[in-house]
Amino acid sequence: MDMQSPTTLLYATDSYVRAFEARVTATDGRAVALDQTAFYPGGGGQQADRGELVFEERRLPVSGMSKRDGVVWHELAEEAGDPPAVGTKVAGEIDWPFRYNMMRTHTALHLLCGLIFRDYGAQVTGGQMYPDRARMDFTLGTMTPDFLHNIERSVNTAVADDHTIKVYDLPRDEAMTIPDLIRTKINLLPPEITRIRIVEIIGVDLQADGGTHVHSTREVGGIKVLRTENKGKENKRMEIALIDGNDGD
Repeated sequence: MDMQSPTTLLYATDSYVRAFEARVTATDGRAVALDQTAFYPGGGGQQADRGELVFEERRLPVSGMSKRDGVVWHELAEEAGDPPAVGTKVAGEIDWPFRYNMMRTHTALHLLCGLIFRDYGAQVTGGQMYPDRARMDFTLGTMTPDFLHNIERSVNTAVADDHTIKVYDLPRDEAMTIPDLIRTKINLLPPEITRIRIVEIIGVDLQADGGTHVHSTREVGGIKVLRTENKGKENKRMEIALIDGNDGD
């Protein structure tokens, strides 16, 4: 395996990049590292991107993603044949409907946890996104029907109000002076991170986050609460789904 510099993360500054060009900087079995990528490798409850790498008129499906020591690895499907060699120029194409659905879902979860924290002071204890739904766990003693109705209405009101979403980064020391920046019960930010990426839903929520989001809350479309589950005395799970099929085109 060849050594290389950290991957430039195109998705970190522009979640709407669907296609890009890059150069292979290293290989590891069927996995290749690129000098830059728009593929989100997964993390924070958001699933890794799907898509293809293209070179010499070959389309190579990306079957898995990982990120190690700042390098994003693109695992290529076995049927793709030999991976491109170090130095090869390739094009990357994101499965946009899947990515955009993840972006909308991720923003919906930020609305959900931001409003629950604002109105009830509950922190997040876990979460996960799927193609058709998402779940989030909170430090709550109970979730009554009235509570669920009020939360669903509050989130959908914020969606309709079309709040702008800003993404930027700050020095760690400055970021950590922001009250309630970390919404999880446990601070999962590694100590070696010197700059913290911030996702701010203007007027609604502000928190540290590394995933992809839409530009405004209206793009979320709306949510519905599917079900709840008791995960412990002070830990309750809520499962939601988006209520329309907006594909970002």
